[in-house]
Amino acid sequence: MSSFEPGQALSLWAPAKINLFLRVIGRRPDGYHDIKTRMQKLGLADHLTISLQNEGISLSCLGTVLPENETNLAFKAALSFCKYAGVSDGIKIVLEKKIPVAAGLGGGSSDAAAVLKGMNKLFNTGFGPDSLIDMARPLGADVPFFVIDFSAADATGIGDRLQEIQGLENFSVVLVNPGFPVSTKWVYENFALTTQGNPYMLAPGLYSDTESGMPPEGEDSSEFFNDLESVTISRYPEVGRIKEQLLTDGAGSALMSGSGPTVFGLFADSKKAEASFRKFRLSYFDVFLTGPY
Repeated sequence: MSSFEPGQALSLWAPAKINLFLRVIGRRPDGYHDIKTRMQKLGLADHLTISLQNEGISLSCLGTVLPENETNLAFKAALSFCKYAGVSDGIKIVLEKKIPVAAGLGGGSSDAAAVLKGMNKLFNTGFGPDSLIDMARPLGADVPFFVIDFSAADATGIGDRLQEIQGLENFSVVLVNPGFPVSTKWVYENFALTTQGNPYMLAPGLYSDTESGMPPEGEDSSEFFNDLESVTISRYPEVGRIKEQLLTDGAGSALMSGSGPTVFGLFADSKKAEASFRKFRLSYFDVFLTGPY
């Protein structure tokens, strides 16, 4: 039974993420891919409000053209929670998007996770991490990471087996989205599993002999990599040019996040980060200066 009155809204933030490295291990029978990745949540976030209503599920995506029905991941999350928890009360979700869509930043997955966590609180169901992950897993590979209160994690499987790690500290993060969407499905379908390495890695093959597939603790940030870069950059060379410019601007590391096309630069010098941010704002609309969550 909810302790919230009808119309009383629960306010939630859904942070973006970047992949500090991403290795694709192989394709699974269910169509997903096994991966090894390190994810970091960011201060850039969508905002959601969730409240009770008389019946049904309603979703409003303010100022966007996103669908407001069961094809939206946030709506699917509400349906999943109701089924899992046996909830029949009505729920109203209002979503204010700040994270670019189809950008490799996990915005839709984070929104879905926020809905699951918010409804858990709204209905006093008391589900723990394991139950929340069970609800999150069918919604998408990134949703389990967002449903758990880790700022950073190493993830294996489809991204649903999580180990909390120390997150980034004392870095400014510049995010540059070139303004076109990239389909995660398309990128994975076009990724060829080879042993030739990724020509866009800053340190090719660095982790090929490590037992866990994870980068050694304490390594320099310039050793991060993403197996999927070669696929996205081959079709969208602009992603590679953005990466090169971030490095020229003084980023210690620049990398495409997830399946792209957003590129992030990690800056130890906040003034260089500010200068790079201002420069990119002259050419691109979706440019953000943020930091670790």
